[in-house]
Amino acid sequence: MGGMTASSPPRVLTVAGSDSGGGAGIQADLKTMLALGVHGMSVIAAVTAQNSLGVQGYWELPPEAVRAQLDSVLGDIGAQAVKTGMLASPVLVETVAEVLSGVDAPVVVDPVGVSKHGDALLAPEAVDTMKSRLLPVATVVTPNLWEVSQLTGVKVEDERDLRRAADAILELGPAWALVKGGHLPGAPVDLLTDGVQEFRFTAERHDNRHTHGTGCTLASAVASHLALGEDVPSAVRKAKDYVTGAIARGFPLGGGIGPVDHAWHWRGR
Repeated sequence: MGGMTASSPPRVLTVAGSDSGGGAGIQADLKTMLALGVHGMSVIAAVTAQNSLGVQGYWELPPEAVRAQLDSVLGDIGAQAVKTGMLASPVLVETVAEVLSGVDAPVVVDPVGVSKHGDALLAPEAVDTMKSRLLPVATVVTPNLWEVSQLTGVKVEDERDLRRAADAILELGPAWALVKGGHLPGAPVDLLTDGVQEFRFTAERHDNRHTHGTGCTLASAVASHLALGEDVPSAVRKAKDYVTGAIARGFPLGGGIGPVDHAWHWRGR
């Protein structure tokens, strides 16, 4: 190095489940972080056996293992942003929320309830813990429409319901709500609001079924851009651009739903 010191990239921590198929979860988070130029770190809360066809099983880690990973990373290295994904059970949601309530960095909560294949990834009794403990420590929460109804009871039928849904999410305590309207008919619209400012993001709909990992990827991209110094609206805008490109270049894998391409802007295709 000849006496020069290399500067460290911003550090982003994901607290989530492992996806053995590599398209979602911790694996998607770390790939996204690498693609966006931050140093990704991980706390594994659960291990899934999953592939392109679905989730064949999941095993939670003991709370003390999750807490030890958190203490280990945050105590020595620290983080400029944190992203949470699949936390599976009430005790894990509570453990993570407790630690994160003492962290200064922005926290992006992807309130993972169910996989792309419809497999439940959050115990029903953990929904209340997520509402009462985790959402109040969130800077941004990124539910899809199914997760909105799971958390608030608000059913989004069309674009006009998005703001009502976002306001119901904000009542649970996060600073910002990003309600993902991708499952609505027509051009997909996501609505971001802090209760005062409102931003709508539209993207072309890609006729592509290889969308495994989109939610994990978006939340990790938001966290990465926050760590890089963006404010919430511009972090979300940049994250959306990255995910849109990744979906457009999703590829087949196995016999089912393939992943988005996290390395799309390197592959140049």
